[in-house]
Amino acid sequence: MLNIESYQKSFISYLEGFAVDKEPQNLYEPINYILKLGGKRLRPVLTLMTTEVFGGSAENAMDAALSIEVFHNFSLVHDDIMDDAPLRRGQETVHEKWDLNTGILSGDAMLILAYQLFENYEPTTFRDLAKLFGKTALEVCEGQQYDIDFETRNDVTISEYLKMIEYKTAVLVGAAMKMGAIVAKATVEDQKAIYEFGRLLGIAFQLQDDYLDAFGNPKTFGKQVGGDILEHKKTYLYLKTIALGSAENKLNLQTAMTSTTLSNEDKVTTVKGLFKSSGAAEATQHAVKDYTNKAFDVLNSLNIAEDKKQVLRLFGEQLMNRRV
Repeated sequence: MLNIESYQKSFISYLEGFAVDKEPQNLYEPINYILKLGGKRLRPVLTLMTTEVFGGSAENAMDAALSIEVFHNFSLVHDDIMDDAPLRRGQETVHEKWDLNTGILSGDAMLILAYQLFENYEPTTFRDLAKLFGKTALEVCEGQQYDIDFETRNDVTISEYLKMIEYKTAVLVGAAMKMGAIVAKATVEDQKAIYEFGRLLGIAFQLQDDYLDAFGNPKTFGKQVGGDILEHKKTYLYLKTIALGSAENKLNLQTAMTSTTLSNEDKVTTVKGLFKSSGAAEATQHAVKDYTNKAFDVLNSLNIAEDKKQVLRLFGEQLMNRRV
C-alpha cells in the first residue's frame, strides 16, 4: 500500500489524462477547468486506498475514483451557482468565469460523465457501482435541499443538522470507500462495514470543518475564517450554543448574528467568544472524536489484516487532527 501523497500523485496523473477535448468547447472547457482547480482529492484517494486494503489493484480503481471526483466537482459547480459564490479554491467559479447557463449545463454533463466511467468495468461490478452511485447522488441532492431549507428556519435541531451533513458530505465519503471495496471484490459484509466507516469519518470531517471555520488558522485553513458566521449558517457550533448556552448566551448570539451595525471582524469575534463561553466549541471537538472513535469501532468487524486496519486508523486520526 502507498501513502496518501502517492495516491494523490497517481490519481492527479490519471485525472490529467481525462481532459475532455471535444466540441462544443464552451461545454467541455469549464469541466476541464473545475477538475484542475486543485483540492485535497480526498474522496478518490479513499477509493484507491480501500481497493488495496481489500487486496485489489489501485490501477483498476482509477475510473471509480475519477467518477467520485467528477461527481464531487459537479456538485461544487451547482452549489456555487446556488450560493452565488465568486471564488472556488481561490479562483473564479465556473458561472462567474463563463456564465450561469454554462455552469448549469457543464455541471449536468459532469454528472453524466461520472456515470459513464463505470462502463469501463465488467457487468457485475458496473451494476454494483452504478447502484451505489445513484443512491449516493440522490442523497447528496437531498442534503443540499436540507441545507437550503435551514437558511430560512429558526428551529433546526442538532439531529436534523447531523442528518443534513450526513447526506451532503458523509455519504459520498462512504461511497468512495465502498466503491474501492466493490472494485476489489470484497465480501458484501466488508463492503457494508467500510461504507459505515467512511460515513462516520465523513460526519467527523464536516464537524471538524465547522470548528476550523471559526477557530482555524487562516494561513492553513484555506478559507475565510468566520465565513459561516458571516453567512449566518446554523452550524453545529451555533446549534450547540443554543442548546448549551444560558439565556443571555442565546440572546447575544442571535443579536450578534443578525446585527447590521457590527463590523464583520467584531461579529466574528463576538460569536466565537459565545461559542467558547457556552461550551459549544469544546462539545464540537468532543463530537469529532466521538464520530471518529465510532468509525474505529467498525474496523474491528473488517476481514483484513491488522496492519491494514492500522492504515485506516491512521487516516482517521489525521482527519480528526487536521488544521486545513
